[in-house]
Amino acid sequence: MIGVAVIGYGYWGPNLARCFAETDGCRLVAIADASPDALARAAKRHPYVRLLNDWREALEDPQVDAVAIATPVRTHFDIANASLLAGRHVLVEKPMTETSAQGRMLLETAERRGLTLMVDHTFVYSPAVAKMKELIAADDLGEVYYYDSTRINLGLFQKDVNVIWDLAVHDLAILQYVLNSRPTAVSANGVSHVHGTPENMAHLSLYLESGAVAHLNVNWLAPRKVRQVFVGGSRKMIVWDDLEVSEKIKVYDRGVNLTDKVEDIYSMMVSYRIGDMWAPHLATTEPLIAEAAHFVDCINTGKRPTTDGRLGLQVVEMLEAATRSMAMRGHPVEFGGMRRAS
Repeated sequence: MIGVAVIGYGYWGPNLARCFAETDGCRLVAIADASPDALARAAKRHPYVRLLNDWREALEDPQVDAVAIATPVRTHFDIANASLLAGRHVLVEKPMTETSAQGRMLLETAERRGLTLMVDHTFVYSPAVAKMKELIAADDLGEVYYYDSTRINLGLFQKDVNVIWDLAVHDLAILQYVLNSRPTAVSANGVSHVHGTPENMAHLSLYLESGAVAHLNVNWLAPRKVRQVFVGGSRKMIVWDDLEVSEKIKVYDRGVNLTDKVEDIYSMMVSYRIGDMWAPHLATTEPLIAEAAHFVDCINTGKRPTTDGRLGLQVVEMLEAATRSMAMRGHPVEFGGMRRAS
């Protein structure tokens, strides 16, 4: 039975605590938070769990085998590094660290000590994303041309990260998992409309090794919440609307047929194919419950997590490149050594 301590009981910590309390093969041992109000809320929901105002005490508890970190990004490295050095397995909220250098250090420490390091990229464990990966892996879409995402809302303005690190981070992880094609370069533009705060809206373009392109639109200053992804292929297309109660994924048998035949030179060079639309059945498993169970399984079996430290590091590298491009007003940044693209 894996003993888990949740560190941080603000916005996301209560969700992690609930899921670990409900997951077979583990038990919630402790919750740590510096806020007395947060601990009071935790006491009502988890009356038999040890409550701590200092996260370091969790690492001294022999009943704690693993920690789930849900604290501000600036604290991720210190807490995760101390936990790994104390011999604890780590699940850390996205993004994994503030810098790729910190991410590499965590990855090296986890591998050297034989510990599980997993990043809380929750969407990767959603049934909708699993279905998209299944369809793409089965070549149902044909050659993937593009990934287009809109994640906007009248949002929670954050002080320590910009909108890219808060919202675009989801799609960067999904891209790695679903398309399995690393970006070669990224171009990003963003702006802040609130003095003294990070950028609250941004547009990113990522150029992938496969030849596909990804466009991400993220915004904390939109009148309504939108969570939509379009994936276009040579044979079929996918629309994922995460706010739909049912039919979150729709597959369209639509596309274009190109011709370069001499006999067709005076006719249409492009013809449109309009076929059926279908909505595949999706499992009803809660993504965070699936993620918690996967974390426990990886600890018990030693297998590599789907969203392991390597994927977490790749995402942080992409975030750094996007932030650097944004500072240069959209000049593309390559991923090989973080060079400016020519």
